[in-house]
Amino acid sequence: MTGLEVRDVTVTYPGRPPVLAVDSVSLTVERGEIVALLGPSGCGKSSLLGAVVGTVPPASGVVRWAGEDVTRVPVHRRQFGMIFQDGQLFPHRTVAGNVAFGLEMQRTPRDERAQRVAELLETVGLTGYEDRPVTDLSGGQRQRVALARSLAPRPRLLALDEPLSSLDAGLRARLATEVRDILLAVGTTAMVVTHDPAEAETMATRVVRMEDGRLL
Repeated sequence: MTGLEVRDVTVTYPGRPPVLAVDSVSLTVERGEIVALLGPSGCGKSSLLGAVVGTVPPASGVVRWAGEDVTRVPVHRRQFGMIFQDGQLFPHRTVAGNVAFGLEMQRTPRDERAQRVAELLETVGLTGYEDRPVTDLSGGQRQRVALARSLAPRPRLLALDEPLSSLDAGLRARLATEVRDILLAVGTTAMVVTHDPAEAETMATRVVRMEDGRLL
């Protein structure tokens, strides 16, 4: 069943003339599919991802989820999650506190919240780390916490923007496999932005190449 549908989306940025970042792109992502947007820096892949999740307003085109037009729906109402390069964890919160954040925003009852946090920490291999400060974790552990935090509210779509690029090569390769396995295990639909062909092939069930704002 189709989850995400992008139709003729164009993204421009102010300039003289305006900068064309995404040029009339159309793409569908089935539910449970992991699609990688692969291409060099500046090809428009992060801009396209931003248009999907709502952080970048498209100049034209439509973004739909399950047939519903979400093009102008605010970011926090799309029920999409996002992971960035550095994870953007809250340094003043513990591991469990970070994972629970989205559930707190949803006002999930305390017992249900604790159960969901424990379940996700087991999924990402961090059981026993609940009370650790995130500042004491390794880079790979922090990204797994970021993944658990993003999955906690059960997003309809998870967007990952170069999620492993700040890690060293060996850890990046191992974590790419771990993230893919976790996403497939929980059945989360995902879009991954990367410039690394090996990472794209490892993490995704389908790879889409971008160049100069267009899909190849």
